[in-house]
Amino acid sequence: MTLFDDNSSLPPDQEPLSQSPEELGPGPLEPPSAPAEPSLAGDPISLAATVPSAVPTYSNKPSLPEDLRISWSWLHLILFLLFGFFSLILVQAGFAIYYAPLRHFANEKDFERFVLSKPAFAIGSMVLWYAFIFLFLYVTLAVLRGYPFWRTLGWRKITRRNGGLSRSPWFFLLAGCGLSFLVSVVTLKMQPPENVPIEELFRYKNTALLFMAMAVLVAPLVEETVFRGYLYPLFARSFGVATGVIITGVLFGLMHGAQLGWTWGLVLVLIVVGVIFTSARALTGSVFASFLLHLGYNSTIAVITILGTRGFTKVPSAH
Repeated sequence: MTLFDDNSSLPPDQEPLSQSPEELGPGPLEPPSAPAEPSLAGDPISLAATVPSAVPTYSNKPSLPEDLRISWSWLHLILFLLFGFFSLILVQAGFAIYYAPLRHFANEKDFERFVLSKPAFAIGSMVLWYAFIFLFLYVTLAVLRGYPFWRTLGWRKITRRNGGLSRSPWFFLLAGCGLSFLVSVVTLKMQPPENVPIEELFRYKNTALLFMAMAVLVAPLVEETVFRGYLYPLFARSFGVATGVIITGVLFGLMHGAQLGWTWGLVLVLIVVGVIFTSARALTGSVFASFLLHLGYNSTIAVITILGTRGFTKVPSAH
């Protein structure tokens, strides 16, 4: 078993070509020329990136849609999760040592308030962790395997399958805005417990503003690449498209549970939102579609929150 699925189909840009004898036409046979040897780029990693390592195999299974032809396996996912866990600990420990080397905290809540009072700590550590996540995916998929990074992770043109959703990017962006209004109405009377992390964060103006900027400019890119670009194809290949959509949506909602104090009504709503995002990815074959939904959704929530709190200068006791 390897880090990658050697039995999977080739990525879309490496599909094998075939020609029938009729297409070749008449002509004298020529001896096959010797395959050209790849030129050395100066280091083994560059050489590995130029030599395709996946060999297509043939089976009686129906061919997979182009957006589900991936090169990673469950072992790669396990390593990805381990890397994400330990890199998060490393990043947060590094920031804690830098910002509070000798400070004593009475309890976990005291430490949480200190972190939220330091925007560079609260938001900077998350952005740096996101960068580590992207670095892992880039090295293991693009450098070591030689595949195009963004296309391999599902970033491609939006297509309409079987007369489905529109191909217009504006359709998905505006749909995300509309979805956020719908969620706001549904969750109007769902209040999280007092002093949950997201509630505490809004009490620190600079940290809250940076958080909203990250939620619009960074989070949709990272979360869609990881959930809809990396996780969903693996689940869909293993369990089927419908099950893959549901599993991805559930994980998306649970990831935000701690921010909401595990208010299960709100978590369930976010699970539904995650299922909608993943459905757009499945119906169009493109992460770009779910990204636009996510971007419209987060942008609208950010605008509503900033206006409702007057730039976080007047924060209600509950949200």
